[in-house]
Amino acid sequence: MKQLFDDVSFKCSKLVTKNYSTSFSLAVYMLSPSIRDAIYSVYGFVRFADEIVDSFHGFDKENLITEFEDEYYKAIERGISLNPILNSFQQTVKQYNISDDLIQAFLKSMKLDLIKSDYHSKAEYDDYIYGSADVVGLMCLKVFVAGDTERYNLLKDEAMRLGSAFQKVNFLRDLKDDNLVLNRNYFPGVDLNSFDEKAKTAIINEIEEDFKVAYQGIVKLPIEAKFGVYTAFVYYKKLLKKLENTPCHEIGNARIRVSNYTKAGLLAQSFVTYKLKLV
Repeated sequence: MKQLFDDVSFKCSKLVTKNYSTSFSLAVYMLSPSIRDAIYSVYGFVRFADEIVDSFHGFDKENLITEFEDEYYKAIERGISLNPILNSFQQTVKQYNISDDLIQAFLKSMKLDLIKSDYHSKAEYDDYIYGSADVVGLMCLKVFVAGDTERYNLLKDEAMRLGSAFQKVNFLRDLKDDNLVLNRNYFPGVDLNSFDEKAKTAIINEIEEDFKVAYQGIVKLPIEAKFGVYTAFVYYKKLLKKLENTPCHEIGNARIRVSNYTKAGLLAQSFVTYKLKLV
């Protein structure tokens, strides 16, 4: 009956994905069924760690993230965890040979959110983004290429740039909550209390360059992954355009969103583009 528990574990990861991110869940659904569960398990793991440091106010976050990490390594050692999110993730890690340095880099960035609120240099900023986003892209890439090391190395840089682009868009979109609720500023040299169009434009230009490089990797992805990743790419590009067209003072006071109606239109557009083999 272990298989039944494993099936339930992967369904829990899927449920986490659907409830925490409708956009990402939609993109995962556009992947081949053969790899969806693995990507759901990656998302479940990173989402729970992120929720610990961002949302569990009033609890001992440091102790919770430490316990989460310890339980993950016990799951790796034992091949099972009664935490269904960790149980599904440890199976994905083993099946697709996700290296421990990626896990450690991710957890390092999560722990930084407990002790660090400002990033004063580009090196600090890049290091945080590598751990919080780039390595997540690399975990997913491990799944997409199904253990093909040569293909992984070929697409590694572009996968990291896509992770960076997504994270920077999130930073810009979440400017209000990061600044006013969590008291964080990830952008070096930017005063969020006097955030202006010049600062916004510089950030957007940086993200656009990341997207430009990332696209070159998307077109080379295996067929099982290409449409799903392209769907996420199109959504985030649209969100970035909306942020670009939003006055900087509004970004600092409200969370900018893409409507469900617009998301449906983007999906249709992505499908046509993909079917016409334009990507």
